[in-house]
Amino acid sequence: MTAPSSADAPHTAEVGVRIGLSAVVIALHNRQAVVLTTRAPDGTPALPFGPFDPVKDRTFELALRQFVTEQTGFPLGFVEQLYTFGDIGRASPRATPGPQAAREVSVGYLALTTNSANAADFATEGRAAAWTPLFDIFPWEDWRCGPPASLPNLIDGLKRWAGSDARRLTRIDGLFPLSPDTRWNEERVLERYELLYEAGLVNEASRDHDRPAPPSLGDLSMASDHRRIVATGLGRLRAKLKYRPVLFDLMPDRFTLSNLQTAAEAVSGLALHKQNFRRGVERTGLVSATGQLATDTGGRPAELFRYIGPDVATGSAPGLALPGQR
Repeated sequence: MTAPSSADAPHTAEVGVRIGLSAVVIALHNRQAVVLTTRAPDGTPALPFGPFDPVKDRTFELALRQFVTEQTGFPLGFVEQLYTFGDIGRASPRATPGPQAAREVSVGYLALTTNSANAADFATEGRAAAWTPLFDIFPWEDWRCGPPASLPNLIDGLKRWAGSDARRLTRIDGLFPLSPDTRWNEERVLERYELLYEAGLVNEASRDHDRPAPPSLGDLSMASDHRRIVATGLGRLRAKLKYRPVLFDLMPDRFTLSNLQTAAEAVSGLALHKQNFRRGVERTGLVSATGQLATDTGGRPAELFRYIGPDVATGSAPGLALPGQR
């Protein structure tokens, strides 16, 4: 049998790959968890995003640090790789010029900082950086004062989408506390956003599928799939609170235990039991009293503490417990 010639072989179009880097930079500002955003060409909030040049850039992280500073004026501190986003049809900014057939892949990074300086400080040389509250992007994730105001409309929309489909109703009940037996799991940020996207209840879904915009849930949409990337970052951070001392990467050198609890609540979206939280912090051995007092508390001066790092003998550093809501 004669082997088929190359002319007889099925034709497969060559598809290139472009690699971009996205940064989810989280800080605390005015008792809120905030994320650093820029502006897409149409004015929509976006994450700092830039190309990876395999010829010029030595590593992903160095490239990320450089373009984030160039776009926002903001120098990054702690950084860790988050996830690689490469779904077909991503409407993300193009990493490099090229044909539309190129596959767009974005490597997301999570960065934490104690520097929540006013974004106006970065608005130089044409930059458009801002600190955007995370709960403006995901208002249904904020349970610090009880169920979010938008929750009834959100649940109604999900129920209309689910109809009598038992599988969909089970998913909804697993992600939102519809029954007394369902516990709110603050870590499942991405799953909740993806459920709302699938149900067509967020603007990105109508944009991507050319459908009418849904009724507002009081949420802020973002360019491309950047809200999905932020959801991944917030879910990762909430999970890490419990097994790594990452909260201290958001804290100044000196802080009160009330400051620390406010930070934990701002990230987790939960209202925590004050005494149980403080006992949990003391058990970790991660903080030490400084002997100084904070006088700007608006009441009785409070003792200032500092983070002392992992146990010297074991090198281990636990996270912080998130005790039952107050």
